[in-house]
Amino acid sequence: MSVFQVKKEKKSKKKAATSSDEEDDSDSSTKPIRSEKKKNPASLFQTGGDPPKEKKSKKKAPPRGDESEEETPETLQKNSNKKGKAKKSKKQKEERPPSPVIEVENLEEFVLQPAPQGVTVKCRVTRDKKGMDRGLYPTYYLHLDNDKKVFLLAGRKRKKSKTSNYLISIDPTDLSRGGENFIGKLRSNLMGTRFTVFDNGANPDRANADWSNVRQELSAVVYETNVLGFKGPRKMTVIIPGMNADCERVPIRPRNDNDGLLMRWQNRNMDNVIELHNKAPVWNDETQSYVLNFHGRVTHASVKNFQIVHSSDPDYIVMQFGRVADDAFTMDYNYPLCAVQAFAIALSSFDGKLACE
Repeated sequence: MSVFQVKKEKKSKKKAATSSDEEDDSDSSTKPIRSEKKKNPASLFQTGGDPPKEKKSKKKAPPRGDESEEETPETLQKNSNKKGKAKKSKKQKEERPPSPVIEVENLEEFVLQPAPQGVTVKCRVTRDKKGMDRGLYPTYYLHLDNDKKVFLLAGRKRKKSKTSNYLISIDPTDLSRGGENFIGKLRSNLMGTRFTVFDNGANPDRANADWSNVRQELSAVVYETNVLGFKGPRKMTVIIPGMNADCERVPIRPRNDNDGLLMRWQNRNMDNVIELHNKAPVWNDETQSYVLNFHGRVTHASVKNFQIVHSSDPDYIVMQFGRVADDAFTMDYNYPLCAVQAFAIALSSFDGKLACE
């Protein structure tokens, strides 16, 4: 079974790092992920498409992060086939600017709107296994990873469902399908290797005459080889709707199972659809392990650690996810993803048929 390990970076690669490569899990003031400024990331995701018919409700956009910040010493994530634990490095206190301020006035609106361009929305996912059935059906909570720790979303796997089915809610205490706080869901196929993310719209069987109330597909995730714990990192494909000229998500409302994101991707019908992949780790002969750079945001070994990128610009991290404690993970996302899309993609990595601690 592959194990992602965190080890200290060799001093010979860059100027000697004066601070620890292993970040303090409790420190919420980490920096935004650096992305290439050479290209405009928005152009990678624009597909044209008709503007959404939904009401345009853009309230205050979160302010841009400080793009002049210098990066922290890089933390390397390594995938070693040995079972050894990550080596601890000496921790030293380090002065870092606070995270960009994220304004959440309307929670339902915020979690469905794309991240502002130029801002990395940094979040923390916690897994609660306590209580009856929580071992098999834990609850996952998403908070902003800043001083206020603002709650965003909660998710839990439904019981008695033929396939894996996770409900996503904007209320940490109400995870019911019929509740007014239901915001979306994640559903897998029978094999547990393909997942689709829906918003809270209606099933096509209960559609209005104009189909305006039908649920949208927000994203899909395909896990390819190595999903059952064989040696080597996982391979993920993430399919999302494209963005129109106004930087709004093009609505994908399938009328049947043959018109969804997965079928469009499978049939290579990529109109208004964007294909993303997890960034391939690089093999390091010196350490005999796969290496990924999470810029200090991931500190623990896990096969779940991943970064999602566009093939045209692998330096622009659309989303990254990784372990920082036994039941705590960081989840950072950038434009064009919204919180519901990113959280659902993260939830898919926990699914029982894929899970490899």
